[in-house]
Amino acid sequence: MDEDDRPRPRGDAASKLAAEDLSPYSQDELAERIALLETEIARVEKHRLSAAAHRHAADALFRKQGS
Repeated sequence: MDEDDRPRPRGDAASKLAAEDLSPYSQDELAERIALLETEIARVEKHRLSAAAHRHAADALFRKQGS
């Protein structure tokens, strides 16, 4: 099984964030939290695209050798 196909543990950071009660936060704190999450999403997306490019390059390399 590829590493990407493995299920994530229930205690991962995204699951913990999704379960957190947001009612104690002020409007300003929520806006700050959204900004931080958007920054993290951009970082993860950049890493995902980099990993996909690396995978594509490796696939192309091994396809040429195996042909």
